Amino acid sequence: MNSLDPFLIILQGLLRGAGITAVVTFSALALGLALGFALSLFRQFSPSKLLHGLIDVYVEFFRNIPALSHLFILYFGLASLGFRLSSMGAAILGLGLIGAAVTCDIFRSGFKSLSPGQTEAALATGFTPLQTIFTILTPQAMRIALPSLGNFAVQLLKDTSVVSAIAAPEIMFYARSMVTSSFQTTLIYATAAGLYLVMSLPLMQAVRMLEIRYGRVK
Repeated sequence: MNSLDPFLIILQGLLRGAGITAVVTFSALALGLALGFALSLFRQFSPSKLLHGLIDVYVEFFRNIPALSHLFILYFGLASLGFRLSSMGAAILGLGLIGAAVTCDIFRSGFKSLSPGQTEAALATGFTPLQTIFTILTPQAMRIALPSLGNFAVQLLKDTSVVSAIAAPEIMFYARSMVTSSFQTTLIYATAAGLYLVMSLPLMQAVRMLEIRYGRVK
């Protein structure tokens, strides 16, 4: 037997989960960015102190409880109440809701770093509040938030490893299955680690290109 045969067999098995890892990552990322941006707008620009408080509770709840606990609640807890989610659905929803809490703070930091004078100047020249937010403030806040959003996206890819605990068939799900049947622990987990790295590098490069394009780095 060729010395590469065990590695190639393991890699082939893990690649079956790579597609699921990618789907969970980008679906949760889309949900997290959209909801997080909306929450940041309400938290930054809404005059309602009650709404501010509710958003703060949401952010603290999802940021300060382990991701695995949220996944168990969504997958097992809701099922006990009669609301059954698929493992994929629970994974995307859980990581997306956690991501929204993270990106809410990232977007808020971007908005808070802008000078209040820009808002005053825009309103004085005839812009409506919504026009001011979306055409003047948001592009600048996005540019400031971009590095942190990139770090979040890469971290989210790595965090998908926990969804194997609810039987979502991603990379670590197949890795654990193969370890159980073959006991090639070191080779299997080393291959899985390398696969995560290979998937992370294009994402990191894409973020860097965006930073260069928008003047964040040279």
